[in-house]
Amino acid sequence: MSNVRSRLAELSSEETELFLGEVPRLWLEGGQVNKLCRLLTDFEFIEAKINHPQFGVQALINDYDLIDNTKVLVNIESDQNKVKLLKLIKGALQLSAHILVKHKTQLIEQLWGRLLPFKEPEILALLEQAKQSKTTWLRLLTPTLSPPGGRLLRTLAGHRSSVDAITVTSDDKYMISGSNDKTLKVWNLETGKEIFALTGHTDNINTVAVTPDSKLLISGSSDKTIKVWNFKTRKELFSLKGHTNQVTSITVTLGGNRLISSSEDKTIKVWSLTTGKELKTFIGHTEKVNSVAFTPYGKCIISGSDDKSIKIWSLETGKVHYTLIGHTDSVQAVAVTPDGKRVISASWDNTIRIWSLETGRTINIIPAHTSPLTSVAVTHDSKQIISGSLDNTLKVWNLNRAKKVDVLANHNSWVGAIAVTPDGKQVISGSGKPLHGSVPKTLKVWNIETGKIIFTLKGCKSYIKSVTVTPNCKWVISGLEERIINIWNLQTGKKHLTLPGHSDQINTIAVTPNSELLISGSRDKTIKVWNLENGSEIFTLRGHTDEVTFIAITPIDKKVISASKDKTIKVWSLKTGTELNTLTGHTEQVNSVTFMSSDRLIISASNDKTLKVWDLEMGKELYTLPGHADSVKAVAVTPDAKRLISSSVDNTLKVWNLKTGEEILCIKGHTNQINAVAVTPDSKHLISHCSYDNTLQVWNLENQDVIASFSGESALTCCAVASDGITIVASERSGRLHFLRLEGIEV
Repeated sequence: MSNVRSRLAELSSEETELFLGEVPRLWLEGGQVNKLCRLLTDFEFIEAKINHPQFGVQALINDYDLIDNTKVLVNIESDQNKVKLLKLIKGALQLSAHILVKHKTQLIEQLWGRLLPFKEPEILALLEQAKQSKTTWLRLLTPTLSPPGGRLLRTLAGHRSSVDAITVTSDDKYMISGSNDKTLKVWNLETGKEIFALTGHTDNINTVAVTPDSKLLISGSSDKTIKVWNFKTRKELFSLKGHTNQVTSITVTLGGNRLISSSEDKTIKVWSLTTGKELKTFIGHTEKVNSVAFTPYGKCIISGSDDKSIKIWSLETGKVHYTLIGHTDSVQAVAVTPDGKRVISASWDNTIRIWSLETGRTINIIPAHTSPLTSVAVTHDSKQIISGSLDNTLKVWNLNRAKKVDVLANHNSWVGAIAVTPDGKQVISGSGKPLHGSVPKTLKVWNIETGKIIFTLKGCKSYIKSVTVTPNCKWVISGLEERIINIWNLQTGKKHLTLPGHSDQINTIAVTPNSELLISGSRDKTIKVWNLENGSEIFTLRGHTDEVTFIAITPIDKKVISASKDKTIKVWSLKTGTELNTLTGHTEQVNSVTFMSSDRLIISASNDKTLKVWDLEMGKELYTLPGHADSVKAVAVTPDAKRLISSSVDNTLKVWNLKTGEEILCIKGHTNQINAVAVTPDSKHLISHCSYDNTLQVWNLENQDVIASFSGESALTCCAVASDGITIVASERSGRLHFLRLEGIEV
């Protein structure tokens, strides 16, 4: 049994700092390798080092790096299992680092979620030790977080808006990112730590580059300028002005003395990086130029444009050698293979084209993604292509065979930029501007050196809009953007049934109290009623003039209550399928509805920043609850029927006295809009789920404390609580479903 916690309790602050900071290195140097391995698999040591103000998660990761020392490997060559174990724990910490920096209390949830698939005795002992150290927490029932040893290596968080530009220094040490938040950030590629940030542009940064000697950093912006920075001093050297519209792409010649830029002004410019003067302007494209690249020997420039063409230019004369025609939509990105023989282009026509640079002819066409492509890169051995798309994924392709090798899917939003490290081992991707809501803006570092995938995390092709658990706790039902409904076994997490039928995305689903009928509402303006046992459609309810946003079912008389973007609430007979009443009064779309059977009340939440309480029988509005500063996204009633809970885009939760309409509490904790809320059956705990800050939080309603939380790997889109009050299902924008159990409370 570990005694780290008790030992630390006996030490002074100076002795504690020495133990946590120096003991691993000292044990290593003293040849006490087995002792070091035991320490690094001890949860109490891991927890103490992460929580100590002088250390944190990266300092802990550095301890695991000690084991890679060559001399040490000789000593433990007979027991490679120890090396494997330490690499697994290190990998789990790397994958969780961006979460643990902000939420140290989630150490157990993150380790459990990432190490759950591994059955080595030491890992199981570590998880059991972690489990015993915390009373109340959210335990994953199935391994749905990315495990160590797979493609994803780490996530970097820091930008406040979409990441549209990435480059890596030639020594593989640093990564530079440019964002719509107008900043450049420089990161340590090995540790994921932000080194420094540069500001100066007055608009979005669209493109970044670094000279081969890593002395100069260059950025191009929507403010029409290009800035040249001294990498070492972090000072701006000069600003290149000449483009009459935003700068879309820049690249540096191999000699490092010239810069090529493209712009929405339809031109390409060549600049001297020594003097900052414009040397040439190339004119020929009839629409904006999105991307430029140059051949390995610097003789030719390749450009891709909105005019659907790719042009090959002579760098010296500025003349077009030839124009490559074939794409049927805008060419967003171009790249040249390091051997100088092929051009790779990515287009909004969803394809990648491979061209012969010698003949200008198409070699291969790859139908790469289901959505337009945004970026493309080639590995330095000319063997693989990496493509990024609006479908939120990166894909890895075998360049010679034009076949897909792997799909890297983990971003909250579309892939805004990609870069390959010079050693060809890693790909960095940046998330673009979110299409739905405001979500964290991250960079992700992927391993492409091998095709090894430790575990495949199965999800959906598109994100989940709605999820619910049947009252009998047997099934989880999810409604998808891709127009289908999936039914999952709650115990095993396996898919049971798929229901097609709607002609647009599924926004909301509900189940009758007897778990026999499933009701779905869609963007196609209809509500469908299904037999849950066999998946057959019973009938369709039509009447809303805009998409259906939410559905609730009254338990006694089996009425369906639906909310819609048409600003109305409708009441339907579930027995006959007929419309019984329409409630009007909201001035914006209605996002959520709930009801109180005892008092025959309906409560609705709307984009007009209000909640309204209605008499179900009379179809009349009783009163309005104003108070939120932005759209009200969700509403729930405590099972004791005394309080009403609402969540809003203003990042708050409000608790109301349902009898008087008085606001009792305003709870602040999430850093972004809260999309939905639920209350446990005992009315003591509130679950705010689906906030775009990637977290699910469980609150004690009496003291407003967060007693448990869980962070996913992308935005949480929706969540459901089973009738047992402790089983929770949360969905990510990536399509994953997380099955969680709330440990440590009695319900």
